[in-house]
Amino acid sequence: MSFERFLDVTTATAASAARPNFGNVHYPRTKVPEHALEIYEFEVCPYCRIAREALSALSLDPIVYPCPKGGTLFREKVKREGGRYQFPYLVDPNTGVSMYESADIVDYLFREYGDGRAPWFLTQRAFAVPTSMLASAFRARRGRHAVRSRQPEKLLELYSYEGSPFCRIAREALSELELPYRLHNVPRRSPDREGFVAISGKMQVPYLLDPNTGAQMFESADIRRYLYQTYAIDPSGA
Repeated sequence: MSFERFLDVTTATAASAARPNFGNVHYPRTKVPEHALEIYEFEVCPYCRIAREALSALSLDPIVYPCPKGGTLFREKVKREGGRYQFPYLVDPNTGVSMYESADIVDYLFREYGDGRAPWFLTQRAFAVPTSMLASAFRARRGRHAVRSRQPEKLLELYSYEGSPFCRIAREALSELELPYRLHNVPRRSPDREGFVAISGKMQVPYLLDPNTGAQMFESADIRRYLYQTYAIDPSGA
C-alpha cells in the first residue's frame, strides 16, 4: 500500500469513527417508495451526512445529484426550485414534498418510510452536528470542489452504506465529478442485501455498476481511478 493510499484510508476511517456505526445498521422500514427519492448534496457537508445516514439506516435508494462547490450542473436547480443554495435538499416525487434542513429530512424520512422513530444519533442535534463536523474535518478537501467532467447518458449505480470508510472514498469521487447516481444503501441487517449479493456475487461494498461502459467493480481505489479516467476532463486530479 502506498503512503498516499494509507493516508486516504486512515483519514476516511477516522471520519467513520467520528460517527461510529451511524447509518451502518438497518432500522424498520414500513414501505419502499415507488419512485426514487432525490437528494441534492455534496459528500463533505456535515448536514448532508446526517441526511445520508437516515437514508442508509432505512435502506432507501435515492438518486444522488452531487452539488460540490463550484459545480454547475445541479446547484442551480436547487436555487431555482427551493429558493437558495442550501444543502441537503430532498425531493420526494411520491408525495410532492421537497425540503431543506437535515433535521426536517430525518423526521420526514422516518415518518414516511420508517416507524416514526428516528434513532437518537440523528435527532440529538447537539451531538449529531458537532460529530458530523468532526467527520468532515478529517476529509476536508475530498468531495467538496467540482472537477470538470463528461456526463454519462445513464445513471451510475453505487452499492454502499454510509459509515463505511471505503464507500466514502467512492462517493467523494462521484461528488467531485458531479456524476449523478443511484445510491443503493445496504447496511447491516438490510433486507436488500440478499438481492445485492445475487448481483455482485458477494457482500462487499463499495460496488460500482456503470451501464454506460459495462464496468463493474469493488475496491474504492479502483472505483476512484476508473471514474476519473472515464469521466474527468483532466484525469490527473484523481
